Amino acid sequence: MALTIDPRLAELLGHDLHLPALDAARWSRPALAERFRTPPIWQPDIEVERWYQAPDPVAAAVLVPLVMRQQPAVLLTQRTAHLKKHGGQISFPGGRSEPSDLTPVATALREAQEEVGLAPERVEVLGTLPTYTTGTGFVVTPVVGLIDPVPDELDRLNLVHDPNEVDEVFEVPMSFLMDPRHHQRRAFDLAGTKLEFYSMPWQSSPDKEYFIWGATAAMLRNLYRFLSA
Repeated sequence: MALTIDPRLAELLGHDLHLPALDAARWSRPALAERFRTPPIWQPDIEVERWYQAPDPVAAAVLVPLVMRQQPAVLLTQRTAHLKKHGGQISFPGGRSEPSDLTPVATALREAQEEVGLAPERVEVLGTLPTYTTGTGFVVTPVVGLIDPVPDELDRLNLVHDPNEVDEVFEVPMSFLMDPRHHQRRAFDLAGTKLEFYSMPWQSSPDKEYFIWGATAAMLRNLYRFLSA
């Protein structure tokens, strides 16, 4: 079932002000590696979108790329508007699994190379989070990996994105995304049923906002829960 909602117009239910921001020490390289080596007992907030009705789910994977700058950030993409699935939305690099992909990690790395030009050897894969099932029928495995900027005076990533799939590649600070004060709980009504979702609007400048919502926001929320458990 396709949804045409503008998420910015959905009812704002509130923010989780009672939850603490993640301590910056938790997203250092050693701490992240150790967390995935010995994961805690924890529970994702969302695993299946309530409007999921697809009869034949499709396996997919995304790369959750953590850019290890002095102030770490998450790399995200804005998808081109013409795409049939999730056109114009903010997403991680990723897509459906192909028969040649032996694992979800292989899918995530292949898709990241195709979409944003990130070579697989540049990714230090830490592990995966629980699958997330979207309302459009994708069972998505989030693959978390670290990437380093090219060591030059500009601290660049030197990525070249595919304009057929990606309009823009950008970064959002971990300090913003891992702070529940920025996790908006929103809802819209569909045939009398209230469907809730997370959004994390990121204002990169006074005139530029990236409205992160839906599956991407939910997986970031689950990453927060995993790292803070």
